[in-house]
Amino acid sequence: MTKPKPDDVCQVRCFNIDLVTQVCEAMPGDEVLEEAQILFSALADKSRLKILYALSNNQELCVCDVASMLGVKVAVASHHLRKLRDLKILKYRNDGKLAYYSLKDQRIVEVLYYALGQIAG
Repeated sequence: MTKPKPDDVCQVRCFNIDLVTQVCEAMPGDEVLEEAQILFSALADKSRLKILYALSNNQELCVCDVASMLGVKVAVASHHLRKLRDLKILKYRNDGKLAYYSLKDQRIVEVLYYALGQIAG
């Protein structure tokens, strides 16, 4: 790792104290930031994005349907679904030998659609 050049580093502790104070006061609390971190970690994988999109219209899909949609083995789909469930984004129910998943909180759909809309233009 290269050492920073002397002009790459501030020589004072805090230059704009008023601005820093203002930003710190407006900063969301740790609990809110942790929830956002969970949300963004869920959205950080293309397969999970596809799953969330597929479930976005109040759909309920079984693991085998998700695997078919993604073109992966059931174990891989199950892994993604479990991750989203562990993040408290999905809920599931068993019906005999089938496990069905659906969104636990519809707010994630708003974030997903907004992000996709911004990117698509």
